[in-house]
Amino acid sequence: MDYIQTAYKGKNDAWMYIIMFFIVLFGNFIGQIPITVRAFFAANGDMEKFVKSGENAFADLGIDSNVYLFLILLSFIVPLFLFILAVKGIHKKRLTWVITSRKKIDWKRFFFGVFIWGTITLVIIGSDILLSPENYVWNFKPIPFFILCVVAILFLPLQTSLEELLFRGYYMQGLALWIKNKWVPLLIISLVFGLLHISNPEVDKIGYSILILYVGTGLFFGIVTLMDEGTELALGMHAINNIIAALFFTTDWTVLRTDALFVDISEPSIGLEMLIPLFVTYPIIFFIFSKKYDWTNWKEKIFGNIVAPTLTENE
Repeated sequence: MDYIQTAYKGKNDAWMYIIMFFIVLFGNFIGQIPITVRAFFAANGDMEKFVKSGENAFADLGIDSNVYLFLILLSFIVPLFLFILAVKGIHKKRLTWVITSRKKIDWKRFFFGVFIWGTITLVIIGSDILLSPENYVWNFKPIPFFILCVVAILFLPLQTSLEELLFRGYYMQGLALWIKNKWVPLLIISLVFGLLHISNPEVDKIGYSILILYVGTGLFFGIVTLMDEGTELALGMHAINNIIAALFFTTDWTVLRTDALFVDISEPSIGLEMLIPLFVTYPIIFFIFSKKYDWTNWKEKIFGNIVAPTLTENE
């Protein structure tokens, strides 16, 4: 039974997938209450000042950046908790079925994803710092950075896990049951994933062209999930991507503004460098994974039709 076929386990009525959307949305709303209250009091009840603070709340209102990061992550942690409860309570599924087609989660795959993505990302970061040192300012502050490490390592994987399990797991599986093939759900989910980043401040700063990178990254994670018959590699890569972003770089125009090691003072722009991940980095990672895990039959795994498996009573 492949990863998409695993979705047949449990209950899969259409209304369940619709109500899950509202459950996650409700969880996000509840999770935003702490940061909203904190920002409101930091503005001394000045509604105009509070509303204008927006994405710059921690800077404009004097909120500690690590506190701000943690409070922002609550808007993902709360819906993740509700998502897990709904998968078990409404769909009568084991969470493992949303994560992988294997009998249990392969943590070695997760950490290999962390290793490969982390290594390549750090090489790219180090090269850019060496080649363009004028674009970076050393920003190491021992205590704030130590606290940032704790917050980032413990809680950012929960944020990325919600996104991976919701998109590359739950909804890609659900759409495939309805559409009866793999490639259409893959494209739809990748497009939705990319467009959901449209409110990020970097989109406003750089332009909508950066959404190509977000959609392409979603497509990459989706293909990895289909080829590997589980989300473990994607979970690891997404987690370490956001952790490195939080720990190494900060600017005044990205969604993650932290007490990172470096402040990027370069003028934001995007051009050919956007094509490097899509046409160089991602193919290299595909090659590494395909060799290590002996990926074959790419056409069937990505474009194949869905056939309902025969399930036993225990399944």
